Amino acid sequence: MNLKEDDIMVPLDVPKAERENYINNYLTITQKSGRLMLFAGDQKVEHLNNDFYGQGIHPDDSDPEHLFRIANQANIGVFATQLGLIARYGNIYPDIPYLVKLNSKTNLVKTSQSDPFNNQWLDVQQVVDFRDNSGLNILAVGYTVYLGSEYESEMLHQAVQVVYNAHHHGLITVLWVYPRGKAVADEKDAHLIAGATGVAACLGSDFVKVNYPKKEGCESKEIFKEAIRAAGLTKVVCAGGSSDDVEVFLKRLHDQIHVSGASGNATGRNVHQKSLKDAIAMCDAIYAITVENVGVKEALKIYHSN
Repeated sequence: MNLKEDDIMVPLDVPKAERENYINNYLTITQKSGRLMLFAGDQKVEHLNNDFYGQGIHPDDSDPEHLFRIANQANIGVFATQLGLIARYGNIYPDIPYLVKLNSKTNLVKTSQSDPFNNQWLDVQQVVDFRDNSGLNILAVGYTVYLGSEYESEMLHQAVQVVYNAHHHGLITVLWVYPRGKAVADEKDAHLIAGATGVAACLGSDFVKVNYPKKEGCESKEIFKEAIRAAGLTKVVCAGGSSDDVEVFLKRLHDQIHVSGASGNATGRNVHQKSLKDAIAMCDAIYAITVENVGVKEALKIYHSN
């Protein structure tokens, strides 16, 4: 697939003066494929240092610059992280395509203590000002909503403002939408995840990141189709989850895209917990399945040949 400008359906909340910017950002972030290979590097807040240091994690991952080295050398669509890290390392890595994550929280306060609330750190105008002043290649913004939390109304309000204001400046939007809170019995319920993708569509987002559903006696790749349909014109990408065997991960990714109908992936730990060499190889294999439509065997060859 090689999308051209005329193939992009520009949302009507993008002003005429920003349509070309939106189209260029969309083509760049999807590498003209319509699919998103998002390298997620926002977990230093979300999971503190648990994802970056310890048993089974390569020592390379203890340094935040490891994320930028991967994003700079590997095939990706966009690198998602917080603005503070981008401000610190952007001078060294000016060519990376960036997504700025606008809200984050740690995992220290458990749902049993308090329903999650992921408050907004920055507004879109601040990101636009930073983009213009720094000259960095900032294509998109991201925001997390926890559906089912007693604070969901505030997060939904912030999310719709993020989408509207981002589109006003020609930026692409990715919403992380996770059912989570005391009211949520099963975060991996396929019907509930389909509800989450439908909410993202109502918020007007370009992409929505959700967890892969799981139900005993059912194939995830089949029950995930409900979420793809529920999203309509909003494209669904699947969270990568915790580190897994390379072949198992790539097979699951291929199923998500080529069986369920997802439009990409958002992968963090399965990439950055490896050595720089292996992380780059993993990105290239994921990119090949996501953007270049290769099969699992060919993607494994790419991983092992690097």
